[in-house]
Amino acid sequence: MPEEDLVELKFRLYDGSDIGPFRYSPAATVAMLKERVVTEWPKDKKIAPKSANDVKLISAGKILENSKTVGQCNMPFGELPKVVITMHAVVQPSLAKAKAEKKVDELPKKSICLCAIL
Repeated sequence: MPEEDLVELKFRLYDGSDIGPFRYSPAATVAMLKERVVTEWPKDKKIAPKSANDVKLISAGKILENSKTVGQCNMPFGELPKVVITMHAVVQPSLAKAKAEKKVDELPKKSICLCAIL
């Protein structure tokens, strides 16, 4: 693929720091981007994704679907030459993990009530 067909992306983290920029083919999927984000995530951050499913990528205010390609995302400014497109990488634990943690917290609590009648 010619060099000028590649799309240059960087990923902005919750604290304002960036991962990248990296060059991708327009045929690269969002799932591939998420894998790269997980691999490149700084180890010193408090909040870190455990898997690609924990990462949400946001571009132009829209959460990108895993099955979409970079070319299908219709990124604004993608037609301009040599522009680095910034996507926001948000860590959001998967729903299964969140539900499991919530169930542990929701276990019935035994309360003890004592009444003394004199």
